[in-house]
Amino acid sequence: MRKRLYRVLVALIGALMVLLVGTPGAAQATETPPPDATAIQVTLQDKANKDAQGNPKPIPDVTLEVTKDGEKVGEGVTDAKGVAIIEVEELGEYVVSLDEDTLPSGTALDENTKDEATVQVRFQGPNNRAIFPIGVTAGDQANFGKDLATNLRGGLVFALILAVAALGFALIFGPTGLSNFAHGEMLTFGAVIAWTFDSLLDSGALAGVAVIIAAIMATMAGGLGGYVQDKVLWGPVRRRGAGLIAMMIISIGLAIFLRYIFQYFYTSSTLQYSQYSNQGREAHWYYLGFAMADREAVIVVVALVVIVGVCLWLAKSRMGKAMRAVSDNPALAASSGLRVDSVITSAWVLGGAMTALAGVLYALQNQVNSFMGMKILLVIFAAVTLGGLGTIWGALLGALVIGLINELGPLLFNIPPSIKEVGPLVIMIVILLVRPQGILGRKDRLG
Repeated sequence: MRKRLYRVLVALIGALMVLLVGTPGAAQATETPPPDATAIQVTLQDKANKDAQGNPKPIPDVTLEVTKDGEKVGEGVTDAKGVAIIEVEELGEYVVSLDEDTLPSGTALDENTKDEATVQVRFQGPNNRAIFPIGVTAGDQANFGKDLATNLRGGLVFALILAVAALGFALIFGPTGLSNFAHGEMLTFGAVIAWTFDSLLDSGALAGVAVIIAAIMATMAGGLGGYVQDKVLWGPVRRRGAGLIAMMIISIGLAIFLRYIFQYFYTSSTLQYSQYSNQGREAHWYYLGFAMADREAVIVVVALVVIVGVCLWLAKSRMGKAMRAVSDNPALAASSGLRVDSVITSAWVLGGAMTALAGVLYALQNQVNSFMGMKILLVIFAAVTLGGLGTIWGALLGALVIGLINELGPLLFNIPPSIKEVGPLVIMIVILLVRPQGILGRKDRLG
């Protein structure tokens, strides 16, 4: 009798545990990773089934699996909001698989939607997303006009960032004739200095404007860095009569040195500004039919103001005219009484400030990394080469063309996004073969 009562009691306790905890072996949602963990976020919403406010209804309790190189590395289940965050150990390419058997009754993937999605995990944090369109018509999925508008928007934003960086390059190249291979590291310098000040100010009373103050400080630091470079390195080398080839080789060594200094202090991890860490690229602003995210609107406004201001300064100010005179003919400018060394130093200061600001804007769009300048350097070279070496207007024109091609290439010419920089580099090679002086350049600027 006692054994029978004991068995009944055990059975009752087991049933109670099942009710409280859930059936053993049933799929449970994975715990949310810590905020600083690298993770893939999946949001499932049924756009064909909306609530009273017109929002797509979330799809909970759907099982997802993450694999890398064919091996399973994680899994998760969508919560009540239709969201699953699955932690991964490292950056790289992953495949997210959706178990269609776990979809609610009456819900199915669209005809053109696969049950697998490839995700390029490039950033730390949960901002790496996998998309499974559900309840979307085929016309919405394959809308060329919408894709064209999105890529055109991205191309214009990138072109303006490129224009600021190319303008900084042209300001230095004009008076010196130096093809500075450390220009990319000057861009990285602005980004990491801004991130440093942003991190210091984010927890204080100035947290709301930390990024703005950090960008100003980084721009000033870039100008100071240009001044130090000219006084400590380039000025002495120039006075010793070093040729342009020797100076170019020195710039390559300087670029490698600075690149690994940045890696030592800031590591190879991807960093982000605090104020924009949780912002996506969803459209919030609309200008002349173009939809832009907040950060893109900031980049466009700042870049346009700076470009217009610098061009007016070069055209109207005494120092701006002196820089143009030295760029056209240094010997004649010196014989006319201009202090060429002072003009060149001013060009390094302004060019360094412009390049540092370009690094801040580029980091706003793509986040901070110790190797970001190296990755964009050849694209900057392509822009200034296309427009015309040593010409301000040529740098701006080349940046506009290269920026648009860089973003529209994957859509129009089916270029894989991972190698989309190939398009600008091909254009640079063609221009060097057909018209080495560029679109707006003159032959007497070469050599």
